[in-house]
Amino acid sequence: MSVSELILVSRGSPLALQQSNWVKAELERRVAGLLVKIVKVRTTGDRMRSQPLPQIGGKGLFTREIEEALLARRAHLAVHSLKDLPTELPPELILAAVPQREDPRDALVSRESQKLAELPRCARIGTSSIRRTAQLKRLRPDLVVEPLRGNLGTRLRKLREGALDAVVLAAAGLRRMGWGEQIIQYFDEETLCPAVGQGALGIEARAGDEAVLRVLAVLEDPAARLAVTAERALLAHLGGGCQVPIAALARCEPGEIRLAAMVISPDGSQLVKTVESLPFAETDKATPAALATAETLGKKAAENLLQQGAGKILQSVATTQESLPSPQAP
Repeated sequence: MSVSELILVSRGSPLALQQSNWVKAELERRVAGLLVKIVKVRTTGDRMRSQPLPQIGGKGLFTREIEEALLARRAHLAVHSLKDLPTELPPELILAAVPQREDPRDALVSRESQKLAELPRCARIGTSSIRRTAQLKRLRPDLVVEPLRGNLGTRLRKLREGALDAVVLAAAGLRRMGWGEQIIQYFDEETLCPAVGQGALGIEARAGDEAVLRVLAVLEDPAARLAVTAERALLAHLGGGCQVPIAALARCEPGEIRLAAMVISPDGSQLVKTVESLPFAETDKATPAALATAETLGKKAAENLLQQGAGKILQSVATTQESLPSPQAP
């Protein structure tokens, strides 16, 4: 059975559509005669833009409605920022492809072109992430970190208007939107460790659609798949979601796969971290054995963090989030 037309479901934000249009173009370029149509869906996270993400809580804020469209067979595939996709998928759905990863690092954009160390005392810095907030407080306790929601364009506009001195964003989003020249500073994982899956796209589809899965396989990048497999295994073993201060970055290096990971309290006062690696020779493809190695690495790093006290930090975060008032949908 051949496939001539696919329906792709996506969030409607400019970045989400940019990512989905890239996937559409790549599929149509690589598969002769294929037509891909994009359908927009508004998610819970999109509808509740005025509230901080920790207050909304829960998993799948930016994916639930998209997955419902797949399950209802209104679409064949979905494109996610992989950092938004929960580690547990509905049993009928799978992560069909992980394309080549963009830059996974966090990046600073500042109004006066200053790096983090050059910002004035008590500078106002915007981010929507507990993970970034916690690490920034540890790096610069004097900073005033303010919650920042909205799409990338909105966040940059708030910076230009003078409400903030700087913002920290995912480098991948800025680069995908063609705004990479605005980045003043990139942070390595030792300084500001990124979110699990940051910079990677996740192509989700129904597990039983074999013809569709064969088409989507043209987008698969083995190195990206192995790296995010290790990161997501860590996250799953720790039981965390996108609003828990867990950070990780895996890389496939000659002879090994390496994973740097950390858990930090929201105020930055408590931090546990680890760097783990396992021997790894199959860098050209994500074989079952290679994927098993990546999963083992993620679990090994998670166990190391738990032995250092990560469980107490995560439990404290969970207790705090449970005490927050229930959000009201607009």
